[in-house]
Amino acid sequence: MRKRFYTAMLISIAFAMTAQAQTELRLSIDEMFRMIDQRNSSIKADRTAVEAAGEGIKTARSQRLPDISTQLNFSYIGNALLTDRDFGNGVGCKTPHFGNQFLLDVQQTIYAGGAIDAGVRLAELGAEQARLQLALSEQNQRFIALAQYLDLEKVAHREEVLSKNIVLTERLIANIREKQQQGVALKNDITRYELQLETQKLSLTKLQNTRLILNHQLCNTLSLPTTQTIVPTDDAATAVFGKDGEDRWQDVAAAASPQLQMAGVGELMAKQQEKIARSSMLPKIAIVAQNNFNGPITFELPPIDKNLNVWFVGIGVRYDLSSLFKSNKGVAKARLETQAAKERKAVAAEQLNNSVQAAYVGYLQSYVELETQQKSVQLAQQNYEVVNNRYLNQLALITDMIDASNTKLDAELNEADAYINIAYAYYKMKYIAGQL
Repeated sequence: MRKRFYTAMLISIAFAMTAQAQTELRLSIDEMFRMIDQRNSSIKADRTAVEAAGEGIKTARSQRLPDISTQLNFSYIGNALLTDRDFGNGVGCKTPHFGNQFLLDVQQTIYAGGAIDAGVRLAELGAEQARLQLALSEQNQRFIALAQYLDLEKVAHREEVLSKNIVLTERLIANIREKQQQGVALKNDITRYELQLETQKLSLTKLQNTRLILNHQLCNTLSLPTTQTIVPTDDAATAVFGKDGEDRWQDVAAAASPQLQMAGVGELMAKQQEKIARSSMLPKIAIVAQNNFNGPITFELPPIDKNLNVWFVGIGVRYDLSSLFKSNKGVAKARLETQAAKERKAVAAEQLNNSVQAAYVGYLQSYVELETQQKSVQLAQQNYEVVNNRYLNQLALITDMIDASNTKLDAELNEADAYINIAYAYYKMKYIAGQL
């Protein structure tokens, strides 16, 4: 029976370990980015929009093809009635009753004031705008996921620091109990440290719950089952990032930022809209051809029960005279919209410049913060050791010891955050520059 019990226990443990391995997903940053590009719902929608914009180009180009229309009619024709001008002396006129008509009309536009070419170019710019929107969505979704990924790492580092301090606190409580048994420590000292221990355990529980929330959010961002446990494999705290200088990042952002490129495309689209507005004030020229086959011949009296086929080929010119006093207002509006788009592009460039500068300053500042936190940890550790020795020699109060422990814990937690903050500041700079 005992052998069966141990066998069942081993099977249960193996099954549990297998189930845990199946729900745990080890993920690097590059793998996460590839997963986002393939699975994210927002990116899928924008990718479909790019395909739709490509079809829009084909539709615009089809306007260069000839317009061909046909018409086929079968009709019943009643007898004609002939009267005087005063409607007197009516005379009936027998008419062939079966009527037929076949009409073929062909028009090939050869000049439309530039409207067709502008429409094609507008569609091409629309496709470019859709591609830039896709690139922007990829950058946005990657940055959202990356922030959650780095927060997971930050929580993991804080959990590690807290766990070490909990072990240290438990060891101190054990030492104080020994001193109490020796009569050199008070029960109240143990109680104070036990309170601190419970506070640390509560903080650890909160961190674990925060990790669950972040993991749930990241799973949704990646379109994964929320039962998956994502384990970051890229340790951002130990990564080394370069300091290439603000000028380089300004150049990269000016060349690659989707926001700035979209503003430029918006300006070009406004110019094409202006061309289309101007085209309405120009004549339209087309080659026209028509074939008309119908019967009977009803414009003769009595009607002739025969078919008549008539065709022609020529050049048609159409000019809308009302455009002289109507379209000029549309042209003025389009011209102002072009100017507004140009100004929006300048504003976008200015905002991008400010964002890159602020991001780079924040990136450099993150290194200063790390150095400060490292120095704080060093000083807090020294202070803790001094106060601990003084307390062991009964030269310091338990409150001094607790304050030193809390100071040391806060410094270590802030140092753990500072490492991740450098990575976050660097990736934020890449995101702003459109290089994430």
